[in-house]
Parts: sequence; structure tokens; C-alpha cells
Amino acid sequence: MEITSISKYKGSTYEVELDGERKLYLHIDIIADNGLKKGSQLDKAELRKIIYDSNFRRAYQYALYCLDYRDYSARDMYQKLVGTYKNEGLCRAVVEKLTGAGIIDDARYAEKLARRLVEGRRYGFRRAKRELLAKGIGEEVAAEALEQYRELFGENLAELLRTKHYRLLTDSSDRKNIEKVKSALVRYGYGFDEINAAVREYFEDADEQAEE
Repeated sequence: MEITSISKYKGSTYEVELDGERKLYLHIDIIADNGLKKGSQLDKAELRKIIYDSNFRRAYQYALYCLDYRDYSARDMYQKLVGTYKNEGLCRAVVEKLTGAGIIDDARYAEKLARRLVEGRRYGFRRAKRELLAKGIGEEVAAEALEQYRELFGENLAELLRTKHYRLLTDSSDRKNIEKVKSALVRYGYGFDEINAAVREYFEDADEQAEE
């Protein structure tokens, strides 16, 4: 195959015509990196490499564009790219380049998400960890990101009782409403033992305040 013409198309994209028939639209960097010019001869392997390089560049630039708006875990970015570019090997290579450059960092992503889940939404350890795993964060990285919040989990649980569920906690003998509160806290990701202890402490504090 012979390149019969190279002409500017849009911005930094050029139209490359092969054998006067087939047209490729390539970024100027791809043209320069592969030494393409009018009259260049290409075999099938060289053409496949050029197309791969071009698609890789597009996918990489698209990933950077997405990262301008929010953070991604490596797995989430891979899934997003595959949904657009289909080529699993290419998308995996793009993500590997992003992680190698430190642009995507699962540990950093996990720390930010953990802070939002625990400090913002007041999730317990179990719910927060599930959310991290659902984003493609590994078990070890997720646990490490949440370790610093061990004390805050207890504080959040007490705060949820005081501010979110206090209307149902007016009578320590009202088992129905107490069970509703406990069920809600389980959904928040707290364990039965810590919930039972927090509810017991809540009523003990309430009794002490009533006696004063």
C-alpha cells in the first residue's frame, strides 16, 4: 500500500489516503512518530501498528478527558474504555500506562472515596468496604484505606442515633421501633454487636440526663 496523499483535516488531525482509495484520519503525532509521508509504502503489519497507535492515542486522550471530571479506579476506567473502544487489550494497555504514570492510583482513589463514605455518609466499616470493592478496589487496599477510621465508626454510629433515629428511640421497651433503627443501621454497614452496644449506651445516656 502506498500513501498517495496527506492533507490537513481538522485541528491536529490529517487525512491520509492509501492507494487513492482508503482514508485514515490520524493525529499529527502518529504521522510524525511513524515517519509517514506521501509516497511511503506500508505493508499490512505496518498499517495495523499505525491503526493501533492511533486508537491507543484516542483512548488515552479520552481517559485523560474523563479524569478531568472525576477520579476513577483502574477497573472502572478499563470498563469505561472497553465500552467505547471494545478492544480489551488496547484498553488494558491504556490503563497500565495511566497507572504506571501515577495518573490513576487505586490507593489514592480509595482514600478519597473512604473519606467521603465515612465522614460524609457515615457508613460503617462493612458498607464502606463493600462500596470500595464495588469500585474495583482490592481487599487489602480497601481495608488499609478504612483503617484510619476505626474510632470514627463508633462516633458516627452514636451520631446517627442522636440525629437521625432519635424520634424512634423514646422508649427503651419499644422493641418494634428499636428493631427498625437497628435494621437501618445494619444497612449503613454496622455490625450487630456494635449496634446493640450503641443503642444500649444511647438509652443509658438518656436516663442519666433525665435524672439530672
